[in-house]
Amino acid sequence: MNTSDTAHAPAQTEISRRLDALPVTRPHRRIVALIGLGSFFNFFEVALGTLLIPLLPAAWAATTADRSLLIGAPFLGEAIGAFALARAADRWGRRRMFQVNLIAYAALALLCATAWSLPALVTMRVLIGIGLGAELTLVDTYLTELMPARRRGRLLAASYALGMLAVPVAGILASRLPHLVAGLPSWRWLLIASSTGAVVIWLLRRQLPESPRWLATQGRTTEALTLVRRIEAEAGLKPGTDASPPATADETDTEQVPLAAPVTAAPATPSVPAQRTLLVCFMQVLSPIGFYGFASIATLVLLAKGYDVVDSLAYTGLIAIGYPVGALVLAQFAERVQRRTLVVASTLTVAATGCVFGTATSTAVIVVAGALTSTAGVVQATVSRSYAAELFPTSVRNTFVGRTYALSRLVSAVLPFIALNVLEALGASALYGLSALLLASLALAVLLLGPRTNTRSLETI
Repeated sequence: MNTSDTAHAPAQTEISRRLDALPVTRPHRRIVALIGLGSFFNFFEVALGTLLIPLLPAAWAATTADRSLLIGAPFLGEAIGAFALARAADRWGRRRMFQVNLIAYAALALLCATAWSLPALVTMRVLIGIGLGAELTLVDTYLTELMPARRRGRLLAASYALGMLAVPVAGILASRLPHLVAGLPSWRWLLIASSTGAVVIWLLRRQLPESPRWLATQGRTTEALTLVRRIEAEAGLKPGTDASPPATADETDTEQVPLAAPVTAAPATPSVPAQRTLLVCFMQVLSPIGFYGFASIATLVLLAKGYDVVDSLAYTGLIAIGYPVGALVLAQFAERVQRRTLVVASTLTVAATGCVFGTATSTAVIVVAGALTSTAGVVQATVSRSYAAELFPTSVRNTFVGRTYALSRLVSAVLPFIALNVLEALGASALYGLSALLLASLALAVLLLGPRTNTRSLETI
């Protein structure tokens, strides 16, 4: 916690206690829905990375380098956005930056639909990624700060479930739209539709509240307490009422700190434990192998296995059902199992099912293994992000989350160049075998170094 947190510690303590004591109310559900619908466009872009390739003019994706550029471009932009813009949300507020990020995406997606060449398309997709990189880290920060401690993992997973509907939606649209619609290629319509939807969500999200925890770190305690009282009133509670239910047996552990326990003032010197920062960096470097690596190249792996374009897109659409399903599965276990344990278990599951997907030759096995890999990958990626957001203090949370997340985007940008060359040279089995070894090392690091966070107030982790 830094000096800003220290100066306003009494207000933060009170606001934190009251936010964590709340039951889940209609304002919480509205926030979860609006944030999830906004992140829909981030995942839509991830899905388009590989889905666009068979739909583009053949000359635009003629070589491995061309295809790698198309897949990696938005990830490079996300790395820039996550690193450069993360501090903006800690300085100017979560709500304001949500709106800036989303409207920037809408404008750039529309511009991207006008691309006239491969270099133009790649450049525009890098620009799109800049806003998206700032957006997804802010989702983790904002929901972590606003949701009650005993339910924040589950509610964050529910928000991601909405967002990840974008992956199967993109797959279905890409495989079912006619190649030409009203004289325009279908890939242009996909970008136009995404831009239009982002504008609608931008209008709906204008009513989002600011994070009371962030307001408290800025000395704006009156505004923060007003927001908390409003949420309490909508829940039918008197101000300051502790309505949190008793902890269940699976929510307790020897490291848990009671929600209502007083939060000690932070030390005067800003401090973020180096071990936590290193652990999150390691997670961000290797996690993309399990989630974005699989999502980005699944269609191309199917093409390499001998399937035609239509079948590859159709099977990718079926496999993509695992993305919203994974978030829903996580919602059921997010508070029942320690997030550290979920990171380890889901990482190892991705490694195992990915190997089956890479070695399988039967269509049924490929689709089932692919769906299981995408399901486990969503659990792994989502719980890893929510876990990372819990490990940093409020006044610098988005800065640290964003700047470590930039590592993930850099890896995701480089990953297609490595993965596609390994795929061409050694085949899918070798590609997924190497990935499994790296994911196993990630699981071991989290098991050894990760603290427990479930049900604990953010100020006590």
